[in-house]
Amino acid sequence: MDSVIKWGIIGCGNVTERKSGPAYTKTEGFKLQAVMRRDMEKAADYAHRHGVPAYYNDADALINDPEVDAVYIATPPDTHMYYALKVADAGKPCCIEKPMAPNYAECVTICRAFEDKNLPLFVAYYRRSLPRFKQVREWIDAGAIGEPRHINWLLTKTPSPIDKSGEYNWRTDAKIAVGGYFDDLASHGLDLFIQMLGNITMVQGITTNQQGLYTAKDAVAACWLHNTGVTGSATWNFGSSTREDSVTIHGSEGKIDFSVFEEEPVILTNAAGRKELFIENPENIQLYHVQNMREHLMGNARHPSTGNTGAHTSWVLDTILGTL
Repeated sequence: MDSVIKWGIIGCGNVTERKSGPAYTKTEGFKLQAVMRRDMEKAADYAHRHGVPAYYNDADALINDPEVDAVYIATPPDTHMYYALKVADAGKPCCIEKPMAPNYAECVTICRAFEDKNLPLFVAYYRRSLPRFKQVREWIDAGAIGEPRHINWLLTKTPSPIDKSGEYNWRTDAKIAVGGYFDDLASHGLDLFIQMLGNITMVQGITTNQQGLYTAKDAVAACWLHNTGVTGSATWNFGSSTREDSVTIHGSEGKIDFSVFEEEPVILTNAAGRKELFIENPENIQLYHVQNMREHLMGNARHPSTGNTGAHTSWVLDTILGTL
């Protein structure tokens, strides 16, 4: 590819304002060339505020723009496959927001389309690229806790004002996300655990709707087995009185504690004592993820979050929800 790779974004909504969009501008060798939103006025506003040369209200126009070399799909999951297949047909690399698609079957279809064209495909599980989680992996790989034995995650969240109001939210619409916030949030952690401890080979789940505030599930529990022999368990509840996000990896000679979403220290406890490290996230949290795509596209390194890894995470989600 050319020394400067020009990107287009389909769906320049809130997630692209700070989390992802600016990272494409800050990454050397990348340029944000075009954005698309169905509301032309909003697309134009985004383009003007972020210094983007072109804007559209038609995704096909962006995908087929000869000035656009690669496409980032940042729409809700139910349209990911629709747009991804168009990007593959246009012969361009693609990054898809997480979760990769509403179900594993669509993920497989997307992967095959890009594999058939020998095109790079990435999924925006950006936590795989964050330094704080790289530190956790380094402790594990260095044997700081001996042999990893078990990982446990507790994630609870209070119902939001939108949840209580009954206002429409695609994240809790079972037609788009059967698991609701589980699809949106648990996917991040499970994908990260897979990177740290290996692919998941067996998984079971229990799901229910306790609050009746929306059509998606709001309470999920699961247990699983990694291909490294490490066991895992987690509880996710989105109608609790408090927010809590705590992960513990238990080893034969120590443990590691951290949070998936909160900017808290990563903590190593073993025979040598207790070590806390606070590793700040970048201003634009997808920055390292985007920089790693650049390295991948230039042939310098393999990106940690690809279509195949994203599809595996979706298989785990679907198995827990019982939708396979």
